[in-house]
Amino acid sequence: MPPLLTSMAITHSHCSPSPLLPRARTSVSAGGLPPFLPKEVDRIKDRQVIELAKRIERVPVKIDSVKKPIMSSCIKPLQQDSKEAVVLVHGFDSSCLEWRYTYPLLEEAGVEAWAVDILGWGFSNLETLPPCNVSTKREHLYQLWASYIKKPMVLVGASLGAAVAVDFAVNYPEAVSKLVFIGACVYTKGTGNMTKLPKFIAYAGVNILKILPLRLYAMTLAFNNVPEGSLLDWTRVGQLHCHLPWWEEATVGFMRSGGYNVVDLIKQVKQKTLIIWGEDDRIVSKEFATVISYFSAVIFCTNAFCFVYIFSHNPHHVDWYYCLFMRNSIPTESDNQVI
Repeated sequence: MPPLLTSMAITHSHCSPSPLLPRARTSVSAGGLPPFLPKEVDRIKDRQVIELAKRIERVPVKIDSVKKPIMSSCIKPLQQDSKEAVVLVHGFDSSCLEWRYTYPLLEEAGVEAWAVDILGWGFSNLETLPPCNVSTKREHLYQLWASYIKKPMVLVGASLGAAVAVDFAVNYPEAVSKLVFIGACVYTKGTGNMTKLPKFIAYAGVNILKILPLRLYAMTLAFNNVPEGSLLDWTRVGQLHCHLPWWEEATVGFMRSGGYNVVDLIKQVKQKTLIIWGEDDRIVSKEFATVISYFSAVIFCTNAFCFVYIFSHNPHHVDWYYCLFMRNSIPTESDNQVI
């Protein structure tokens, strides 16, 4: 049975950044942006996005469905000498740049951190496009782990990335030591009727996902308080990977394949789990009763964690909050309570 569920709502007075945690943490690197990024990256002003984008590289990953290795985009740690890695998995139709404020914190904390792009999204080279269904995404992540990470990992999934993490942890438990869910979307039963759509309608729908007004609206749902002057810039960051020529076909392929349905897998997860939830989440239901019901179902081991605070769907964009998680909340062997 899961432990008694409690919540701790942190007031907005705690949300102001600490003077010890300045926003601009990274120095300007001598290198330039990778040439494979879409030219639209030049319109992005956020310094931390640019600095992290300079770290994106492509590494070859071999999967069964294509003859040549896929040049797969990720952000690698500067050092790989720890016993355990933290691997960051972005949400639906996103990229590793989603972790632009989190990744520097992890490095500062001495964590071996990887930010990976899920197959079909992000900045991998998909000129030879593999199937972008759940099983191929899982295989691709496993082969990346087996080829480069090669150690147990704390798998951190944001939004739909939590469903990716559940699916992966159940199929490859030896690769995952712990799980972290942030604004988890794990109770959506796939893409539903989209699997039955004619292709031309599916392509039309996916093209709508790309347009700027819809992305701007989605950004206002995902964040309660976007810093002044940042809404358009943040939207451009989230839209950047959509400018790659294979994005449309890859996304249609995913939508028509059925997507992630991990409802029946949740009870099979054995890893210690930390759940981070934004009480003001406007993407996944924010009603407190629903949150508690969600926790009751998803916390499947007695030493899982639950950290509820007043914030939105993407708390990992706010670095001083994530620092609290990094310093105090990663599950350890001795932890046996719910925060």
